Amino acid sequence: MSAIIKVSNISKQYRLGQVGTGTISHDLNRWWYRVRGKEDPYLRIGDENDRSKKGESEYAWALRNINFEVKQGEVLGIIGRNGAGKSTLLKILSRTTAPTTGQIKIKGRVASLLEVGTGFHPELTGRENVFLNGAILGMGRAEIKNKFEEIVDFSGVAKYIDTPVKRYSSGMYVRLAFGVAAYLESEILIVDEVLAVGDVEFQKKALGKMKDISSGEGRTVLFVSHNMAAVKSLCEGGIVLENGKVKYIGNSTDAVTMYLKGSSESQNCKIFDAHYDTNDFKLIEISFNPRGQTSDIALDEFHEIDINIKIDIKKNGSRRQITLVLNSEEGEPVFAFTHLSSGVLLKDGFNHLVCMFPKGFLNIGSYYLTFYLIEDSREAIFVEKDIISFDIHEGGRALGTWLGKEPGYIKPIFNWQNIS
Repeated sequence: MSAIIKVSNISKQYRLGQVGTGTISHDLNRWWYRVRGKEDPYLRIGDENDRSKKGESEYAWALRNINFEVKQGEVLGIIGRNGAGKSTLLKILSRTTAPTTGQIKIKGRVASLLEVGTGFHPELTGRENVFLNGAILGMGRAEIKNKFEEIVDFSGVAKYIDTPVKRYSSGMYVRLAFGVAAYLESEILIVDEVLAVGDVEFQKKALGKMKDISSGEGRTVLFVSHNMAAVKSLCEGGIVLENGKVKYIGNSTDAVTMYLKGSSESQNCKIFDAHYDTNDFKLIEISFNPRGQTSDIALDEFHEIDINIKIDIKKNGSRRQITLVLNSEEGEPVFAFTHLSSGVLLKDGFNHLVCMFPKGFLNIGSYYLTFYLIEDSREAIFVEKDIISFDIHEGGRALGTWLGKEPGYIKPIFNWQNIS
């Protein structure tokens, strides 16, 4: 089957802190090289898209030399850590931004759902936005009208369809936007992480609809998500992006494995990143260490594990809390925990929190931590998925425990008695 999308040597460069090149002199330099048939001089410079390192150039490559093909009817998962270049790639494929270099060939119409409110005019009603989006896709009014009831029924916003969408909640926005993208018959559907905004019921409906679109209707889907279980179940192929470059292209199962293993190359990952230095707080360190150890030692199932969090709270007045969610290698939450459950509070200034996992608690496997900083017990002012990762390896035999991996995520040791 021929390729419906062909991406050849796509790169995207940004000048940090500026719009465009930022100066007339740079624009003139580019023009002068172009009229002489020479390469743009600014393509030779620029830092790799790695947020853990301080850049030396005022230019950064969000994407660098991306090449792949997608066949008709294929569902392709695009995965990677935050800042890997996933959303930039989808924006280029959706033609909402242009690549710096390279070429894209696309056969057919593209419907995109990149972020909440993309393609919607806030002053128009839900009904008017459905017809507006259909017209943008090149559909006639009669064609849109035939699909209108299905879109409204799927989105569940019939009561508010004649209300301006600026009054919609983010969940209602996404429901209607996904309905428009899915039911107005484009050949290619591009979906970013926005499904995470919807509730569980909507996510199930959306994933089911995407399966129907690809298998039943033969349409192509590009899907970005941090939910690895959804990527493995929905997608046939997978691309792993890392620092703006393609790290792996292949089937989705191997892509997920590559992504997860790549996130856990070090057993005791620490975060020292200026990206986490804001006006509200500075996250200095997160580390997982065997209790009493500071060097990198492989964690096995019989280690007591210390979680160290060092954070500087800068703004006074608001009550802040840290909530951590431990996820499995499939992207499923194992459990959530917070320092408030032990009566420990964050104070203004420097805080060093320590939480201890008991030995024999976690099953063998890979684990990934999502970090939430919540203000006044209501709003998450900072969220970072997969901020740290670690592996639990098989240990030796120990009294009261068993060897090897068992079903589930935890290995509880209960107090049993034989009272016969």
